[in-house]
Formats: sequence, structure tokens, C-alpha cells
Amino acid sequence: MANNETADSYWLLRIKSELVDPLEILSNWSPTTHMCSWNGLTCSLDQEHVTGLNLSGSGISGSISVEFSYLFYLQTLDLSSNSLAGSIPSELFKLQNLTTLLLYSNSLSGNIPLEIGNLKNLQVLRIGDNMLEGEIAPSIVNLTKLTVLGLAYCSFNGSIPLGIGELKNLISLDLRSNRLSGTIPEEIQGCEVLEILAASNNMLDGNIPSSLGSLKALKTLNLANNTLSGSIPKSLSHLSNLTYLNLLGNKLNGEIPSELNSLTQLQMLDLSGNNLSGPIPLLNTKLQNLETLVLSGNAFTGTIPSNFCPKGSSKLEQLFLSQNMLSGKFPLELLDCSSIQQLDLSDNSFEGELPSNLDMLQNLTDLLLNNNSFVGSLPPEIGNITTLEGIYLFGNSFTGTIPVEIGRLHRLNTIYLYDNQMSGTIPRELTNCTSLREIDFFGNRFTGPIPETIGKLKDLVVLHLRQNDLSGPIPPSMGYCKSLQILALADNSLSGSIPPTFGYLSELFKITLYNNSFEGPLPLSLLALKNLEIINFSHNRFSGSFFPLTGSNSLTLLDLTNNSFSGPIPSTLANSRNLSRLRLAYNNLTGAIPSEFSHLTELNFLDLSFNNLAGDMSPQLSNSHKIEHMLLSNNSFTGQLPPWLAILQALGELDLSYNNFNGRVPPELGKCSNLLKLSLHHNNLSGEIPQEIGNLTSLNVLNLQSNSLSGRIPSTIWQCSKLYELRLSENLLTGSIPEELGDLAELQVILDLSKNRFTGEIPSSLGNLMKLERLNLSFNQLQGKVPSSLGKLTSLHVLNLSSNNLQGQIPSTFSGFPRSSFLKNEGLCGPPLVPCSTSQGKMQMQLSNMQVAAIIVAIVFTSTVICLAMIYIMFRIWCNWRKVSISSSDGGTVAKCDNNLYNKTRNGEYWNMNSSSFGLIPSPDKQNNSKATTTATCFFDIKKEDVDNTNL
Repeated sequence: MANNETADSYWLLRIKSELVDPLEILSNWSPTTHMCSWNGLTCSLDQEHVTGLNLSGSGISGSISVEFSYLFYLQTLDLSSNSLAGSIPSELFKLQNLTTLLLYSNSLSGNIPLEIGNLKNLQVLRIGDNMLEGEIAPSIVNLTKLTVLGLAYCSFNGSIPLGIGELKNLISLDLRSNRLSGTIPEEIQGCEVLEILAASNNMLDGNIPSSLGSLKALKTLNLANNTLSGSIPKSLSHLSNLTYLNLLGNKLNGEIPSELNSLTQLQMLDLSGNNLSGPIPLLNTKLQNLETLVLSGNAFTGTIPSNFCPKGSSKLEQLFLSQNMLSGKFPLELLDCSSIQQLDLSDNSFEGELPSNLDMLQNLTDLLLNNNSFVGSLPPEIGNITTLEGIYLFGNSFTGTIPVEIGRLHRLNTIYLYDNQMSGTIPRELTNCTSLREIDFFGNRFTGPIPETIGKLKDLVVLHLRQNDLSGPIPPSMGYCKSLQILALADNSLSGSIPPTFGYLSELFKITLYNNSFEGPLPLSLLALKNLEIINFSHNRFSGSFFPLTGSNSLTLLDLTNNSFSGPIPSTLANSRNLSRLRLAYNNLTGAIPSEFSHLTELNFLDLSFNNLAGDMSPQLSNSHKIEHMLLSNNSFTGQLPPWLAILQALGELDLSYNNFNGRVPPELGKCSNLLKLSLHHNNLSGEIPQEIGNLTSLNVLNLQSNSLSGRIPSTIWQCSKLYELRLSENLLTGSIPEELGDLAELQVILDLSKNRFTGEIPSSLGNLMKLERLNLSFNQLQGKVPSSLGKLTSLHVLNLSSNNLQGQIPSTFSGFPRSSFLKNEGLCGPPLVPCSTSQGKMQMQLSNMQVAAIIVAIVFTSTVICLAMIYIMFRIWCNWRKVSISSSDGGTVAKCDNNLYNKTRNGEYWNMNSSSFGLIPSPDKQNNSKATTTATCFFDIKKEDVDNTNL
């Protein structure tokens, strides 16, 4: 006897040495004490052998020792609920006397050894809730004495063994939550005493075998969450002992067999999440033991059967009919189900008003009628259902006010009325429901103030009053809702300032007050809110510093857009290292971006636009590698654009417009391959547009207008094939418009190249921009004709080609554009300008007039010369006549002219006179006085023949 005891104790001590025992459960396993007194051991009656070992939940770890195989008399081995790892040793299955083996809830891995089939006396095998895998060992069907087989919550694959029907004594088969596939074998009908069949959460497919109907002893059938298809077999109605039937989450179709009404012992029926249709045939009058009926997520139609519940004797507590196609008014038949506690008719097509006798459901705890088409007011009688804990009426068309009787519901913890059309004030009586944890009235028409007594709701966690028309200030008592975690008051007409009592809301992590009329500085008490993660105070009138909002180091979102905050950006904001969205646009902030922003490595969205910020873009933002949106427009930033922008590989939007940046556009921007929008307009940038801009192949918007950029448009621009907006106006760009612009087929919003110095012709390739809506090429030096290809731009509704040197006929499709689109192009014609024929006629007319004018000028000039000559001749005749007259009067004689008169010399030169020469007659005052009386001036006596002879 001593040798036998020594043998078992020896092996047990060996087993102990391989285990880790942090709870010291095995501390009395010692050679100095009798083996049968050791913890967890059961000995034979003669105390010679170990027959049972139970170390369940002892906290031991390590592996299962092969030494167990030497405990030959062991009948029960329970090592469940520990931290054992490794595989199950095949030596364990040498224990021929073993009847119970419990290894569940450990971390065992590997396959089930084939040797398991050697345990001929095994009755209970539970090895689930481990990391075991592989197929279920086919030798397991040799365990013919097996009554319990538990293999749930592992990773077994393959199919259910076909020989499973050989286990004639099997009472419980648990295969839940594995990866089993294939069909349920018909052979399972051989398990005639089977009471529990659980195979949920696998990948079983095919039909539910009709043979299951022969398992008369079956009490639990759970095949939920597989991919079973076909209809529900009528044979299941033969399972007269069935209490639990769960077929949810499959692909079953057809109607529910009315024969299931014969399952009089049934307590729980779940057919949800299938494709079942038709009317609901189930009657609680027959299924009188039914406590839970779940038919949600199908396509049932009609309404509840008229005799659904037996009056006064129903046991039905849970009825879930959501997400079907049920219709009609609220089913009054349900009012007979007085035992019902949870009623879910949500996501159907019910309509009409709620019955005033709804309070017949005196045991109701949860009423879910959301997402239907109910109308009318809430019946005041709802306040009589004092057991109510949850009211879910959102997504209907309820109107009217919240009945004051609701204040009687002292157990109420949740009320969701959002997305209705309710109005009136929020009744003060609601604050008598001191168990309330969640209130959501979003999207109604409530008016008036928030109840002053809101502070009575000490357990309130969620208060959602967004998108109503509430007015007045926030009640100071709200600061005493110390459990509040989410406060949403946005989109109302609330005013006033934030009460200092908000500093008591230590659990608050989300607060949204945007789109109200709040004003004034923020109370310093907000610094005490250390758990804040999300703050949105945008579109209000807050002023002063927002420093009080920086007390939390947990901020992930801060949106203060469109307020009147002033002063510098608090550097303490950078303590929130997980800040991902920071929006401070449209305020009066000053100073530079804090250098501490270098710690904001999680920043994704930064909007500082429309402030008075200054300084340059120092590298404090270069560590924000996750940033996708950087908006700094409309400030007074200076300096050059930094090359480190190329580090921001996630950048999708960069807006630096309306600042005072100078220098060139950094070529490094071409490395921001995810950039969708680049706005650098209205700065002082100069130099050429870098060729690297073509690397931005995802770019949608490029706006560089109103700078001093020069040079040509880079030829690589065609690589930006996703551009739908391109603005380069008001620069100093030169050269011709590149043909490659015609490859930008996605250009839609605008192509604006106006107010530059472009020359050459408009490229015909622009006619390929079929989506383009606006084209502006005005104020350049373009010449040539308007390409006819532009006439194909049928989407174009704004066109400006004015102030260029264009000529020729305007394409006829442009006739609908205003004249201003083409003005100051002297050579252009055609609608909406003058017709080209008229233009040519005018040109011809202008040439004729010029000729006429030239002739007139010539005539006038010639006439003037002739008149002057005639006047001179007449004057000379008069002078000569006067001399002759004077000479005659003095008694002299007229001498005959000598022909030599015409050969007088002047300054030693001869002047040959002809009949057209009237000059060179000396004036009287230059003649010798002595000759005046003897020498006559000859004029009239020139003979005709002499005159003719003078023509040289």
C-alpha cells in the first residue's frame, strides 16, 4: 500500500514541479503530509489511489504534464479556468478509467490528438474556450459513452464528423464559435437523447435537416449566425420539449410555419436577421410559455395577429419586431400582453397616433417605437407607466408638447425624442425624473429656456438639445449635473455667458455650443475641466482669450471659428498632444504661431485663417506629419514659403492666400503628392512657376493669382490631369498659352489667365475642355483668330476675351455672350459685335472717304495757290498801271520794249523768262532816278511770237 501511495504522490509532486502556482494552491502538496489531504485531490475509498483531481480556477500556469498518464486510477481530471498553455499531450489519453476530462478556459493550442478515441469510459469531455485548431478528430465518435461534448470557442475547422450519430448517449453537443463549415449531417438524428445542440457562430451552410425533428428530447437548438438557407422545416414542430430555438443571423427565407405554434414549451424564439417574409403567424395564445420573441430584421408584412396575446395569462416579456415591413396603426392587440416589459416596433411603417390606453402595459420598462410614421401628441397617460426606464420615439412625426405627466416616471433613465416635430417648452417636471442618464431632443421645435432645475439630474450623462429654438441663458444649476459627459446645445438661440459653475463638470469630455448667440469672456473655472476632448464653440460672440479652454491635456478637437476671441494663441494648447483638429478662423487673434506647436504631431486639420496673426512660417509645424489641411489665409504672415512643406506628405489642402509672403514658389511643393488644393493667391510671390508643379497629379485646385509671378506656364502642367480649377490671373506671365492646357480634360470651374502678358494665338486645344464653365483670357496681348474649336465648349457660361489683339469672326456659338466678352479687340466681328460684312463695308467706306479727303485737300491746296498767284498778278498789274499813269501825267513817252529785256542779268546770271514768269521787275524805288523818265517798263507790248520763243 505504501508503494502505491508513494507512486501516485511521486507523480503528483513531479506534476507540481512543472506548474506555476502564484496562489499557492499546491502549497500543501508535500511529502510530509498524506496525499489524500492535498488540495484538489480525491482518493479511493481505501486511500491508496488518486481518483479525482480538481484544480479548476486555481490560477496555475505552465503546461499539462505527461506525468498525468501515470495516475492510472484517475477518473476525473478538472484543470479548467486556468492559464495552461501548450498542446494536450497524447499520453493523457492512456488513462483508461477517465470518465470526466475538463480542460476548458485555458490557453491550450494545437490539435485534438487522435488518441482521444482510446478513452472508452469517457462521459464528459469539455475542452472548449482554448486556442485549439484543426479538424475535430474523427476518433471522437468512438467515445460511445459520451454524454457531454463541449468544443465551443476554439478555432476548429472542417465539418461536423459524419459519425456523430454513433454517440447514442450524447445529451449536450456544444460546437459554438468555431470555424466549422459544411452541412449539418443527417446522421445527427442518431443522437436520440440529445437535449442541447448548439452550433452557433460558425460557417455551416445548406438547409436545416428535417431529421432534427426526430430528436424528441431536444430542449435547446441554437444554430444562430451561420449561413444556413432554405425554409424553416415544419418538422421542428415535433420537438415538443423544445424551450429554446435560435436561428438568428442566417439566410433563411419563406414564411414561418404555423406549425411552430405547437411548441407549447417554447420560452425563447429568435428568428431575427434572416430573409423571412409574409405575415406573422405565431400566437402567444398557443405559445403560452413564450417569454421572448425576436423577429427583427426580416421582411414580415401586415400587423400583429388579432388574437396574439391571451388576456391576463401572457408570460411574454420581450417582443422585438424591429426592422421589418409591418404597417398599420399601433397594434392594440399588444395591450393584452400585460406582462410585456420590452416592446420594440422600431424601423417599420406603423402610423397614426399612440393609443391613450397605452398605460395598460403596466410592466413596460422599454418602449421602442423609433423610425416609424407615428403622428400626434404623446398621450399624457404615458406618465402612468411608472415602470418605464427607456423611451425611444425618435424618427417619427410626433407633434405637440412633452406632457408634464412624464415627471412621474422616476425610474426613467433614457428618453430619445430626436428627429420629430415636437414644440413648446421643455417641462420643468422632466427634472423630477432624477434617474435620467440620457436626454436627446435633437431636431425638434422646442422653444423657451432650458429648465432652471436641470441641476436636479445628478446622474445625467448625455444632454442633447441641438437644433431646436431654445432661448435664454444656460441655467447655472447645470453645473451641478456632475455626471455629465456630453453636452450638445448647438443650433439654438441661446444667449448670455457660460456660467462659472461649469467648472464642476469634471466628467465632461464633449461640449458643443456652436451656432448660438453666446457672448462675453470665458470663465477661468473652465480650466478645471481636465477631461475635455471635444470643444466646439464656433459661430458665437465669445470674446477675450480662450486660455480657459486649455486646461485639458486630452483635447482632440477645438473649434472656435467665427467669434471675437483676441490676443495670442495660448501656448498651453500644445499640451494636448493628441489634438487633431484646430479651427480658430474668423477671430481677432494676434501674434505668431506658438513654437510649442512643434509638439502637435497628431494634428490633422489646422485653420487659423482670417485673423491678425503675423510672423513667418517657422518650422514649428514641420513635425505635424499627419496634417491634411493647413489654412492660414487672410493674415499678415511674411517671409518666404519654407521648403519643409515637402515633409508634409499627407497634406491635401494648403491655403496661404491673402498674406504677405514673398520669394518664389518652392519647387519642394512638388513632393506633396497628395495635395488636392493649393491656394497661394494674393501674396507677393515672384519668379517662375516651378516645373515640379506637374508632380502634383492629384491636384484639383491651383490658385496663384494676384502675385508677381513671371516666365511661362510650365509645360508639365498637363500632368495635373485632375485639375478642375486653374487661376493664374494678375501676374506677369509671358509667352504663349501652352497647348498642353487642352489636356486638362477635368477643368470645370474656371480657367483664368487674365491680366498677364501672354502673346501668340489662343491654342485650339482649349476646345477639348468640354466641362469648362468659365474661361477668362482678357487683358493680355493675344492675337489671331478665336479658334473655332472653342465653339464646342457647350458647358461654357462665362467667357471673357476682351482687351487683346484678336481679329476675325467670333464663333457663332458665342453669340449669346455679352459684348463685354469681346470688347477692345479691334479686329473681331460677328455677333454679339457688328456683322463681319458691315465691318468690311465700313472699312471700304473709310478708304473712299480717305480718297475723297485727299482729293479735297489737293483741290483746296491748288485753289489756294492759284488764288494767291492771281492776287499777286493783280497786285503787280495795278502797280505797273499806276507807274504808267504817273509817267503819262509827267509828259514822258512810252518806249517800245526791247527783247533784250528778257535777258537781264542778276548777280552775273542770265534769267530766261517765259510767259508764265511775272517776276524780276525791279521796284520803282530801286531804279536810277535819272532813267525813270527815259526808260519804260515793258509789259503789254510783248508780241505773241516773242513770248512763244521764250519757252526753253
